[in-house]
Amino acid sequence: MFQNRYVKTIILSRVLLHLGIWTRNFAVLLFVSERTNNDPVYLSLISVAEFAPIFLFGLIGGTFADRWPPKRTMVWSDLLSGLSAGVVLLVLMNGGWMALFIGTFVSASLSQFSQPSAMKLYKRHVPAAQLQGVMALSQTLVAIFMVVGPVIGTFLYLQFGITVSLLLTAVLFLGSSLILLTLPRDLAETKPGDASGFLAELQAGLRYIGSHRALRTLCLTFSVVGLASGLTQPLQMFLVVENLRQDQSFLQWLVMTNGAAMLIGGAVLIGIAKKVQPQLLLMVGLLVTAVCTIGLGSSTAMGLTLVLLAISGFFFPCIQSGIQTLLIRNTEGALIGRVSGTITPVFMGMMVVGMSVSGSLKDTFSLGAVYAASGGLILVGAALLLPLVMEKKRRGESSAT
Repeated sequence: MFQNRYVKTIILSRVLLHLGIWTRNFAVLLFVSERTNNDPVYLSLISVAEFAPIFLFGLIGGTFADRWPPKRTMVWSDLLSGLSAGVVLLVLMNGGWMALFIGTFVSASLSQFSQPSAMKLYKRHVPAAQLQGVMALSQTLVAIFMVVGPVIGTFLYLQFGITVSLLLTAVLFLGSSLILLTLPRDLAETKPGDASGFLAELQAGLRYIGSHRALRTLCLTFSVVGLASGLTQPLQMFLVVENLRQDQSFLQWLVMTNGAAMLIGGAVLIGIAKKVQPQLLLMVGLLVTAVCTIGLGSSTAMGLTLVLLAISGFFFPCIQSGIQTLLIRNTEGALIGRVSGTITPVFMGMMVVGMSVSGSLKDTFSLGAVYAASGGLILVGAALLLPLVMEKKRRGESSAT
């Protein structure tokens, strides 16, 4: 896997990209927090700028990723992200700090074109036996930056300020673009370029998901798990201040515990990925996460809470790796962008729905009840996978006979 040129190059570019994203996100968050005196409206706009593009451009970006050469798409996406950070810096230096929201929105939008293109290259150039390991490696990278990203971003802003942080962000994005330039040229593809062709391809992608049982199941599972994640996402602070009776600053230790466990789990998963079916991997990850989620809502002991976070973090890579592997294995290469560009926004959309009602549900019922409901939804998501697991088992038994 590590000898594959595409894997090494894309992962190296993603390291720079993640570092740039975390540097930018925390610089923007801390700068806006200081400038607005922690105004919740402005702070919420940061999340809108980061997540709205997933809804607006997820499917569109995936469709274009299928039409455009993947290497070129990724290079231009990272290049334009770097240039947008530079433009925002110039505007900021002239007093227009509101441009920070626009820059974040533009950069997040461009990622909706880049990510499906990376999946397309993996589909083409990574052997099927190695795909699950590559997905685990990608998830491990995400876990690493969940641990070190906030620390690096905060340190850079506090030490050097917004100007240096944005300048470094631009350099990192441009560096990612240059690394991707070392990939071999894209294979020649014949794609229609007219608007009607684009709409037809977009609709074909939706029909493709609807006609394939495995992809329909993944979409349903993703939507249920997204709703469950949204219910608990805004309530993590209450685990600290209500259940554990700790100061708000203690939240960082919960996040770091979860992220460090994700890192260890991802590293272990890389080693066993070839030996476990992705359907089973995904189901086990969901079942463990469901139990831990229910436990977190009722735990008032610091030790138990940290243990549950560590266990759920350790198994979280199983969920991401299982979903991504199933998605790639069950999708034709020409449609990988549209499929991934559809299923991911489904998850994010349902997560936002959950986030929008989680506060009122907590006020109406209790923190434990909301976490229990979230765990129950995750169990439903695991149950939806049963047909895929049983089908794979029957195929294995029939081939053995």
